[in-house]
Amino acid sequence: MFEAIVRHLEKTDNVERSTYVWNAVSATMLAMQSPVILAVMSRTNGMRDAGIFSIAIAVANLMMYVGQYGLRRFQASDVREQFSFEEYHGMRILTCAALVLASFGYCLVGQMFRGYSLLKASAIFLICMLKMMQAYSDVFHGNMQQKGRFDVAAKATAIRYTAEIIVFCAMLLATRDLLLSAAVCVAVSVALVILLSMNAGSHYCTTMKPAFRRTALRGLLIEGFPLFVSMFLNTYVGNAPKYAIDAYLTDDIQAVFGYLFMPAFVVQIVAQFIFNPVITSYAHLWSHGTEKSYKEFRKRIYKMCGIVLGLTALGLAVAATIGIPVLSLVFGVDLSGYRRELCIIMIGGGFLAYATYFSTVIAIIRVQKSLMLCYGAVSAMSLLLSGAFVKAHGIQGASWLYVLLMGVLAVSLFAAMKIRMDRQHAEMKRALGENH
Repeated sequence: MFEAIVRHLEKTDNVERSTYVWNAVSATMLAMQSPVILAVMSRTNGMRDAGIFSIAIAVANLMMYVGQYGLRRFQASDVREQFSFEEYHGMRILTCAALVLASFGYCLVGQMFRGYSLLKASAIFLICMLKMMQAYSDVFHGNMQQKGRFDVAAKATAIRYTAEIIVFCAMLLATRDLLLSAAVCVAVSVALVILLSMNAGSHYCTTMKPAFRRTALRGLLIEGFPLFVSMFLNTYVGNAPKYAIDAYLTDDIQAVFGYLFMPAFVVQIVAQFIFNPVITSYAHLWSHGTEKSYKEFRKRIYKMCGIVLGLTALGLAVAATIGIPVLSLVFGVDLSGYRRELCIIMIGGGFLAYATYFSTVIAIIRVQKSLMLCYGAVSAMSLLLSGAFVKAHGIQGASWLYVLLMGVLAVSLFAAMKIRMDRQHAEMKRALGENH
């Protein structure tokens, strides 16, 4: 059975085409997870549980980056195999253990100091465990991408994301029990990671046994730390309005903001589906170090910027016209008074898509320290401003806060990327001049 599953995942007439198609399907399913589950939950369990689920997803996405430690992009672009898969695997086990501890600590603090009910704390922890499986399976997917079979990884994730949506929603409809639904979904996710990701992943490495070599772990800690901090803070900054609402407002208001936030989240996920398949090809172009490869690298960056702008404009147009009626219909809640907030959030979603793309490029050109500076500065800004914006202006204040933080982040990351590229180009031309 295990071999039959792998043969099915590997079957394709065109690897490149299969990669784009299945990555699109995978990204779509990931983008649909939160909106679909939130829509079903709003109708079965009401706005309180919907608000709990909304903040649980925000916290779980934050914890997921503890598990990934920012190493997926580094691993996929490690075309010279500086570290072995066994070393990446060993590191991932340690970071996923840290994810579990951090998630438990967050829920415990929430109960002790923030008034979380046992239901809310337990729901957050279970959703964090669902994201832990995503973080763990990601090490196998990164290895497949490095070996030129990202299509296999995309098929595995597409199947798992689809199954998680179906199981979670079916359990909600059958039981109306948030905790039971989340627990069953986690169990199904574990089974599918074993059957799909680990099973297929074993065909692209010499051994599945993780290695815990001190030198390699130290190297991965050093290499991954700037990426981890940047992605962790990226998620924190992106969800800063939700954390502020959780601290100062109610679960019902959290649910409304979650409904409005979904279209922007979908834009970001769709943008990521466009980014992920190009990481390895970008890395090859950058490593060539020729004038021709540099021009092609720069051309691809500006082309992608145009695509993100188009996606953002399309999303904003939809938000301004049919966005509110559609969201009201989907979630079963009257959102007619929030058209302005939805449009504001969509602009912020476009900025976040740019920030995510620029951070991907920065990881490829290996100037991760600049990521820490940019994200650190914007995170400090969010800590200083979040309370004031949300307490004074409610959901609209949270929406403007989102745009401000994402805009500053996108501009600062673009500047860091451009400075590094210009410096590299100048060094390249100087070296060519000396050779002649």
